[in-house]
Amino acid sequence: MAGFKEWDYSSQGPSTWGDRFPMAAGSRQSPVNIETENAQSDHEALLSKPLRWKYPANASRKLVNPGYCWRIDTDGEGTFLTGGPLMDDIYKLEQYHCHWGCSDSRGSEHTVDGQAFAGELHLVHWNTSKYKTFAEAAKAPDGLAVLGVFLKVGKPHEEMDKIARLLPYVSYKDDCIDITEPIDPSKLLPEDKGYWTYLGSLTTPPCNESVTWILFKQDIEVSHHQLNIFRNLRKFSRGEDCPCHENHGVVINNFRPPLPLGNRVLRECGSF
Repeated sequence: MAGFKEWDYSSQGPSTWGDRFPMAAGSRQSPVNIETENAQSDHEALLSKPLRWKYPANASRKLVNPGYCWRIDTDGEGTFLTGGPLMDDIYKLEQYHCHWGCSDSRGSEHTVDGQAFAGELHLVHWNTSKYKTFAEAAKAPDGLAVLGVFLKVGKPHEEMDKIARLLPYVSYKDDCIDITEPIDPSKLLPEDKGYWTYLGSLTTPPCNESVTWILFKQDIEVSHHQLNIFRNLRKFSRGEDCPCHENHGVVINNFRPPLPLGNRVLRECGSF
């Protein structure tokens, strides 16, 4: 994966990614704006094999600050995602991370009918039915699957609070700590499991066009205070000078703007 110093989220950042990462200029890029009236209702087909997942709480192993978000790495053991647009293939959870803005009015990568949310959580999985490693899967058109959850400001989220309480320990880029208190990714998903799905890409360089996106229609609530803890993460390493001209050196607005859906099909599945 490309080093963060090779790309950034500055005002011109994402628009220049294609210059250095050719895949970022492809026709299957993410995120996109979800135009709900153009979504093809595929309820029966997608529910013929309902979306199913399992995430043991002890699978969350390490909390990392890579300099542009927070990320929790998992060992993947006992985790799976299958069904829906993934059909019979079994996908394993590799990691989950978050995107957010400088204010509560923006921060999500995908938008819905032009509306942005305060943040967006991504659970990143890889296809273990067809590929031997995450790296191999990331190069294949059906290699990855990402569950996307929109974050809305409201009451504090109990499971997200477990993460927020640990973030001061990874304040600087490259900081990493072991997770000792179990964190259950399934508790970060909304109650209503209706979703939109389309074929897209990773939203950070090199922007591999290998992702089946599954975006839950219902958001989850997190508190303003919890989001502010996210916004206190630093994008520079301990001992480095603060790049104070870049948002005072903190991690905010770490989202890629929506890109054209083009001729791709957006499908939707109702509650289940």
